Amino acid sequence: MTLRIGVMSLAHLHALSYIGLLAGRPDVELAVTDPDAGQRPPGESGGRALAERLGVTRYFGTYRELLDWGPDGVVVCSENSRHRELTELAAAAGAHVLCEKPMATTVEDGEAMVAACAAAGVHLMVAYPVRFSRQFRALQATLPALGRVVAATGTNNGKLPTARAWFADPVLAGGGAMMDHTVHLADLFDCLFDGAEAESVQAFANRMIYGSARVETGGMVSLCYPGGVVATIDCSWSVPEHYPTWGGLTLRLVGEDGIADMDAFAQAVHGFSEATRAPLRLDFGAGGDGPMLDEFVSAIRDGRRPQPDGESGLRSLRLVSRAYESVRTGEPA
Repeated sequence: MTLRIGVMSLAHLHALSYIGLLAGRPDVELAVTDPDAGQRPPGESGGRALAERLGVTRYFGTYRELLDWGPDGVVVCSENSRHRELTELAAAAGAHVLCEKPMATTVEDGEAMVAACAAAGVHLMVAYPVRFSRQFRALQATLPALGRVVAATGTNNGKLPTARAWFADPVLAGGGAMMDHTVHLADLFDCLFDGAEAESVQAFANRMIYGSARVETGGMVSLCYPGGVVATIDCSWSVPEHYPTWGGLTLRLVGEDGIADMDAFAQAVHGFSEATRAPLRLDFGAGGDGPMLDEFVSAIRDGRRPQPDGESGLRSLRLVSRAYESVRTGEPA
């Protein structure tokens, strides 16, 4: 059975990967819309022109036109603050939703998204591709050998995302590095700890790097989970501008019987251009985007709830909200 899948907005650069993967599937008819492209700063790509460069053959001028096409599912790749609006539009049209992370900028909006999809009888999935990576699956396979996990340390570092200015807009993004980079590791902890929520969240943030930014560019989140597990997340935009890729994600689990490390983006060859001496990076590892889209498409076809679902996304969003509350008060939340 061929499914109709629409991509709503090209504001998030992950949309480019999703479009390439969906367009290559024989079981998917793809459509794209990006009506808000004209509102972006000069020089930022989007709209019909970008869609055509990506090889898209079915482009709609408005969200309503795409939904009237009758998609079975949609992938929401707008600015964070617009996730709720587009998810509610899609749910009302009967389309299942895969929403970019973080699912919203406020817990209230996230709860409304879950409620709207439940009322419409459609699935809500949140885009956490690292959960589907081979590296994380391998880490999960080591858990029995580690014994009881007592600590975890994670890093999700990157560059200031200048290619899309909205990432550093406090309204459109809902925050800065802490909003952008805490949630991936929060989702991995959610998966590893069976959905348990942290008993305590303490966070610190600053703008020591990229001090002119209007949002925090550096952050550290410390967590205490049930059973005495202590975890930390370094969620900074600390990668230098000249680095050949956006950044990376690592995770270490410390158990009573052993330690396991994961580097989600280590499968790469590094070097320098002979002509320009600029640093180069050639990735050869398979990412998690493809398996994540497999989960979304197969869940629609099979009529089952995909994972991570909206409730999982809400738990990660609540953790980030508590981190910001800790930064504001200087106390654990």
